[in-house]
Amino acid sequence: MPNRLAQAASPYLLQHADNPVDWWPWGTDAFEEARRRDVPVFLSVGYSACHWCHVMAHESFEDDGTAAYLNEHFVSVKVDREERPDVDAVYMEAVQAATGQGGWPMSVFMTPDGEPFYFGTYFPPEPRHGMPSFRQVLEGVRQAWSTRRDEVTEVAGKIVRDLAEREITLGGAHAPGEPELAQALLGLTREYDEQRGGFGGAPKFPPSMVLEFLLRHHARTGSEGALQMARDTCERMARGGLYDQLGGGFARYSVDRDWAIPHFEKMLYDNALLCRVYAHLWRSTGSEFARRVALETADFMVRELRTAEGGFASALDADSDDGSGRHVEGAYYVWSPGQLREVLGEEDAEPAARYFGVTEEGTFEQGASVLQLPQQDTVFDAEWVASVRRRLLSARDGRPAPGRDDKVVAAWNGLAVAALAETGAYFDRPDLVEAAVGAADLLVRVHLDEHARLFRTSRDGRAGANAGVLEDYADVAEGFLTLASVTGEGVWLDFAGLLLDHVLTRFTDGAGALYDTAADAEPLIRRPQDPTDNATPSGWTAAAGALLGYAAHTGSEAHRTAAERALGVVTGLGPRVPRFVGWGLSVAEALLDGPREVAVVGAAVDDPQARTLHRTALLGTAPGAVVAYGAPDGEEFPLLAGRSLQDGAPTAYVCRNFTCDAPTTDPDRLRTALDG
Repeated sequence: MPNRLAQAASPYLLQHADNPVDWWPWGTDAFEEARRRDVPVFLSVGYSACHWCHVMAHESFEDDGTAAYLNEHFVSVKVDREERPDVDAVYMEAVQAATGQGGWPMSVFMTPDGEPFYFGTYFPPEPRHGMPSFRQVLEGVRQAWSTRRDEVTEVAGKIVRDLAEREITLGGAHAPGEPELAQALLGLTREYDEQRGGFGGAPKFPPSMVLEFLLRHHARTGSEGALQMARDTCERMARGGLYDQLGGGFARYSVDRDWAIPHFEKMLYDNALLCRVYAHLWRSTGSEFARRVALETADFMVRELRTAEGGFASALDADSDDGSGRHVEGAYYVWSPGQLREVLGEEDAEPAARYFGVTEEGTFEQGASVLQLPQQDTVFDAEWVASVRRRLLSARDGRPAPGRDDKVVAAWNGLAVAALAETGAYFDRPDLVEAAVGAADLLVRVHLDEHARLFRTSRDGRAGANAGVLEDYADVAEGFLTLASVTGEGVWLDFAGLLLDHVLTRFTDGAGALYDTAADAEPLIRRPQDPTDNATPSGWTAAAGALLGYAAHTGSEAHRTAAERALGVVTGLGPRVPRFVGWGLSVAEALLDGPREVAVVGAAVDDPQARTLHRTALLGTAPGAVVAYGAPDGEEFPLLAGRSLQDGAPTAYVCRNFTCDAPTTDPDRLRTALDG
């Protein structure tokens, strides 16, 4: 008998709809039921591509005895963290404060008022490695609730008070300048892994936002050290098992320091961010390797994540059927020498094993290897490599594929719009720009209501009930601004302005600090705010970037002032924890550079000379530069006002900090003007 999750829109919640646990979705009804029964609430938070979420579900939530105990003594609430990042953020902050660590599945026990008092992540079905079993945890919580209620409520109240004291206020802090950015670079240099690329030890996550900062810092200052860290990290990641050497696209993270063995789930946000990073690396260096990775990652997103409605699905699972009916992590992606021989034949299998690092012992589990590129590409014939990759990919397509979470998340689609629009423009791939426009159209049609308020998610072309959070408004605005620069269609600038008006009126404290939820959002035990990056740019600094870009396009002092105030938090965090505020540092680079404002006018937008100037402008490395493209004195963009052709030829205008260069019709001069 399906439980209450059977009506959910989230694929993750639907995975639990047939559990014997009497799950409730997040909402007032669940807490009212707990209050009526006088029992605690058990909150379980996860997401569809989470391996250990599936493990705990199979071991405990599908077990009749465990479910019966939960149903008798608790009200159980299941939350998709991708659908409700606000709920996840508030309780994850409590988990991390209490235990020093966090992760998913997240398990929280709380009062009927939503106040947490006991926490954990994954609990095994029996005691293991010093961890209590899930049943032992349930029994201990029930006993505490029944016999030590005063102690429980006192602990819960203290946790809530402690969380309330964490509110961030800026107190007029100034935006970061040269000293803070130099200190941030020094801090990154100290944490950099010179042998393997990236930062820190295992597990190793792709540092997308930090890489963007390093590329922008190099563009603005000429720092070869910053460029070297970015280039080497990108090389190591894309040559390792983190990158899908057959189908393109990146896994979530590497379990080792060498980028060799991934956790195989593939997330839209990682691939959107990294696609853009590799495109920007190519823009800065001309690296053919970076170009290939950017295009393969873009093609992966379009091929495997695009939905029928034109948006992009959230994720692909790490697990898939290994052919025997068992769901095994990485089964879709790994190879043995014998499997290579079956597909390629004896003659090609041996050199293919050397090329991809496939060994008899295996680099993963049970004699299987994750494909890598341990050799330099020049050792092997390019046509042969292409043939081998095609044959292996075709064979892999016949394997049971990983599950797909086809929920469309507004923020992550905004990131994908920006990445696909730029990649398509850089490499003359209009199909990628069209894919970006299709996703942007879906965001407007389905996610935006009549008051220009965003819904966080949609599925099958229908919006979910959850309101957008700050990162949704910021990342979608960023995508729209990028699309406006690439397409020359000013309507995307207008839509970005509507979203950013909400940021200014509903997400700020008036003094520069930002909140993750709107002032009129559902109240939680704390209004979440976090300026530090996680797997994606923080909503706080993403909003600063979009506000700054919009101000450069329109001349709006209100938007620029809000961006500068929001960046005040980066002044303190950047020198201390640069790895966790990479996007804020990237926006600060744009602020220090201007950012530059470029207007390209042509009598017709399809004029070859005008298109050349437009593409040259888009390829400029100046951090955060904005581009307007259209007819002379065009009304689509404020930057086109008063701009005319020079001697009847398409013309480019470059300005920054209230000063403009002489207009030019020469692409080479424009390129020089837009060098970082």
